[in-house]
Amino acid sequence: MEVIKTALEGVVIIEPCVFADARGYFFESFSQKEFEEKVYKTTFVQDNESKSSYGVLRGLHFQKPPFAQSKLVRVVQGAVLDVAVDIRKGSPTFGQHVAVELTAGNHRQFFVPRGFAHGFVVLSEEVVFQYKCDNFYAPQSEGALAWDDPDLAIDWQVPADKILLSEKDKVHVRLKDADWLFDYKEDMYRSIKMTENEI
Repeated sequence: MEVIKTALEGVVIIEPCVFADARGYFFESFSQKEFEEKVYKTTFVQDNESKSSYGVLRGLHFQKPPFAQSKLVRVVQGAVLDVAVDIRKGSPTFGQHVAVELTAGNHRQFFVPRGFAHGFVVLSEEVVFQYKCDNFYAPQSEGALAWDDPDLAIDWQVPADKILLSEKDKVHVRLKDADWLFDYKEDMYRSIKMTENEI
């Protein structure tokens, strides 16, 4: 697999090696060994799948420690615009985002580490979206940001009047009003300690 770095530290696009012939195609959608060698050492503990129609926007979500999650996301039917936002206070890219189009045809995956808010909007008539998490769902630890925060300036590529939201996603706060965010220095310290412990 090829790992493509983005403007946000730790957020990467993954392109698998696809073997295609007259019968169709084959690729490894995930290898723990290769993922840890090329991306990040973690253990995924939960797989999720959602089905959505055009204009459905889910996000921008995260979980607070000790239930923070990294996510490895992909599309198996249709197309989405997938977005990660840096919400680590003190980070040189705080408040910045990366957006990538994930489709069933391009087979791309998007890795969103802990410390980032995540969301996607459906660009196709319908989408089936899958993702792995390295921590279990903990509703008491949910956090989220407003999808249309003007300070984030995300171009969702779908007209605002076509966006479909859950009731919860309609009322999230802007980044500047968030009462809890990740701490970049603390997260960096934890990463350093983890590396030391692994040696």
